[in-house]
Amino acid sequence: MRGVSMPTHQYAQLADAYLQPRIPNPAAPGDRPKFTVPDILSLAMTTRAYTRVVLRLRAQAESEARAVARSHVSPVPSRPATRDGQVARRPSSGTASPTSLYSHRKSSSISSSTKGTFQSPLVRLHRAPLLRVFVPSPEGEWLSDSSVVECEAELKRAGVLKMLRVGDVVWDVAVGDEGNLGRMVWDGSYLVDLDYKYSPMGELSPYFHSLAFSPSYFHRVIRTGVNPILNPGGNPIVNLDVSPWGQELAANLQLIQDRATTATPHGTLHSVVHWLHRSSFTIRPPVSAHHPHAYSHSQNLRLPIPNVAGFFIDPGWYGTVIVEAEGTNEGLADFQARCGPGVFPPRADNLTSKMRIEKEKGSRCVYRILREKSRPGEIWIRAVREKERVM
Repeated sequence: MRGVSMPTHQYAQLADAYLQPRIPNPAAPGDRPKFTVPDILSLAMTTRAYTRVVLRLRAQAESEARAVARSHVSPVPSRPATRDGQVARRPSSGTASPTSLYSHRKSSSISSSTKGTFQSPLVRLHRAPLLRVFVPSPEGEWLSDSSVVECEAELKRAGVLKMLRVGDVVWDVAVGDEGNLGRMVWDGSYLVDLDYKYSPMGELSPYFHSLAFSPSYFHRVIRTGVNPILNPGGNPIVNLDVSPWGQELAANLQLIQDRATTATPHGTLHSVVHWLHRSSFTIRPPVSAHHPHAYSHSQNLRLPIPNVAGFFIDPGWYGTVIVEAEGTNEGLADFQARCGPGVFPPRADNLTSKMRIEKEKGSRCVYRILREKSRPGEIWIRAVREKERVM
């Protein structure tokens, strides 16, 4: 109970007290001076127990969700046959797209499965768990390599290494609760620090494939900062390679006018009209071989991420992905480069353009999810260019 009832900021206060020089308390004449030292071992054991509880709750929640899903699965009805052996088809006013069918079935299954399922303030299904360790950092807010290794050792002492998954967030509560201090992501073997290229608060490292996680997987677990000019909505960074869908993006590309709200350096908001390039591609869920007209929700039938071995696309990305880019010539060139070689005709670039393209090569997989526009079955992302880097 201590891990739940104890305020998180007290961990950092006790860690600071532990790292401070030992100053003896006044003692009576003839007595030895007494030192007040926080019980570090007790705090570490508290976070270990908290981590075990969170992972146990996740396993319980997923087990109950699978049981509810099995209880709501209904067999695909067979088509009725007429006397002459012909299949009788129902009249239909229109044909629904696979994306709309998937979105409708997903929303109906979610609404029906949420009744009576497991609920806990510590765990949410399809969201990253926030696990805790307690490792005082002598170097301050930035964890050194030795401190990160000690955090990994704490996970081993807690006995949860076999229960961890890629994408689990581990928080060293001894560092503090400011922004994303002390937060790291488990990659299957080691803890990986956040990336600070496009946000001073830190974002998910490009080492991870964002398609392997649902678009809202790290929401409120990895906090996002607000930039009044570059990121007024506090939208998170994702790392996607859209080149496997380059031909579809090229076919759907269009230059349009859009209205947006921007902030001035003085903090006032203005509604402006600007040009942007917009395109889209579709990620279709895998189709069952036994029922080719029904999309499968089974975990055994998954869609692999193109050109990435061992990783699969999370069902939260199934549907339409709408991509936005700047409506300038530079924005168009960046968008064309993201679609991969051979999709667009080669451009006649000068030396300056070639240098800029070479410099921006490392940011061609960086996007921001537009939360205010996204919804299930339709995810909006915006291309992030090299000029938005803060570090």
